[in-house]
Parts: sequence; structure tokens; C-alpha cells
Amino acid sequence: MHAEASSPAPASPEEPGAAPRKVARVVLLDPDDRILLLHGHEPEDPADDWWFTPGGGVEGDETREQAALREVAEETGITQVDLGPVLWRRRCSFPFAGRRWDQDEWYYLARTAQTATAAPNLTELEKRSVAGARWWTCGELAEARETVYPKRLAELLRTLLDEGPPAEPVTLDTEIV
Repeated sequence: MHAEASSPAPASPEEPGAAPRKVARVVLLDPDDRILLLHGHEPEDPADDWWFTPGGGVEGDETREQAALREVAEETGITQVDLGPVLWRRRCSFPFAGRRWDQDEWYYLARTAQTATAAPNLTELEKRSVAGARWWTCGELAEARETVYPKRLAELLRTLLDEGPPAEPVTLDTEIV
């Protein structure tokens, strides 16, 4: 995959030529401004791994905000979340679990004081492709040798911490893997 299907992936991806999958992702910060990232990998190849923000596809008639909060709870067990504005928007396309994913991702700022994590409600695919979670400082993220999505996350986080949220969501470069 190389990207984060979301919580890596929904039950069924969009058909070719269909509109991109609507995804809500969360830039979840703790009181020390550390960001929570999930460690994912290809289901059949744990060595093909990366780090990504919690989040996933919008289900049914829920809003992206509702999807963001639901995904954080499902993937991390964190339920005490103050959801803020949309920071960034990104289109991405990547292979994962034998399929191509085309996504329209909105990244929400969120804060929490709850730093213990668990993964109480992962899908079967997530159970085979999510290896854990870790809180990262901005400095650790900037020095990371691991693959992280979105690709400029360390720079984006530094700008967010230095300048605060943007007045309007920033459109990030499209990432095609």
C-alpha cells in the first residue's frame, strides 16, 4: 500500500471510475503537542510498512466529523476528543490489499488528554494490517526514517504548531503511489 487506506481500508473500495472514497483523518495531538500515528503494513507483508494518521471512510449518511470521531474511537480507543477544524485536504491513490484505493481525505485537528491507546473495534483487514500506535514529537517525526503519510507530515505539523490552524483548509499535493 504505502498509503493508509484509512483505517487501512473499507469493506469494499470504490469501483474504477467511481468518485473517490470520502475519508476523514485526524491529526490527534496530546497536551504535549505529540501526534498519534498508527503503524500499518500490507496484510501479507509486514515488512512493507508505514505510519499514518487515524481515520477512515465515511459510512452511510454520517458526516466527515462523525466519521473522524468514530474512527479515532475504533482505531485507538480514545473517546475524549475535542475535534477542531479541517487543516488539510488531499487526494491520494495507492495499492493496498490487492486493490487500488482512490481517496479524498480531509484532515481534522483534534486534541485529547487521553493518551493510553487500544484498538477495540478494528475490522478484520485492520487486524491483519495495523501493528500499533505511537505518539510522536514533531522533532521525532522530522528525523523519522520510516515512511509516513502524508509525505510532508513533519513539515505540516511544525507549521501547525508554530502558526496555528490555517484560516481555510490547505490543499496538499496529490499523492499517487
